[in-house]
Amino acid sequence: MKLDDTVCYCFHITKRKILNFIRIEKPRRASQISECGGAGTGCGWCRPFLVHFFEQMVVQGKEEPDEAITPEEYARLREKYLRRGRRHEAVDEFSLIGQETDSTDDESRADREKPESPPCARPVDQMQRE
Repeated sequence: MKLDDTVCYCFHITKRKILNFIRIEKPRRASQISECGGAGTGCGWCRPFLVHFFEQMVVQGKEEPDEAITPEEYARLREKYLRRGRRHEAVDEFSLIGQETDSTDDESRADREKPESPPCARPVDQMQRE
C-alpha cells in the first residue's frame, strides 16, 4: 500500500494520516489509534492493520510498517468481509493477505471454524435442553 491509499474506508483515513498520527502522538496502545479520525471504529475491517502498524512502528521501532498487499487486494478482501457479515473474522482475513485462496475453500473453512454461540445468544428451548 502507498501512503495515500485508504486504510479506514468508513472514515476515509489514509495510511499517511495513520502513520503520522503514530509518529506524532506516540500512542501507548494500538486502540488509541482510533483517536485518529475514528479509525477502526466503523466496520472493524482495518483494526488488524492498525494493530500491525502500531506493532511495527512502536514496538519494533520501524520507520514505516511492512505489508504485502495491494490497495486492490485490500479493497477486495474488505468487500468480502462486509458481504459475509462476519466482522469478528477480520483477523482471519488479515492472515490470508498475500496468499492465493480459493473462495470455496475459504468459505468451507469458515463453516468449520464457526465459534459456538454464547449461552445468552442461544434460543431458550436449546438452553433448557442443556
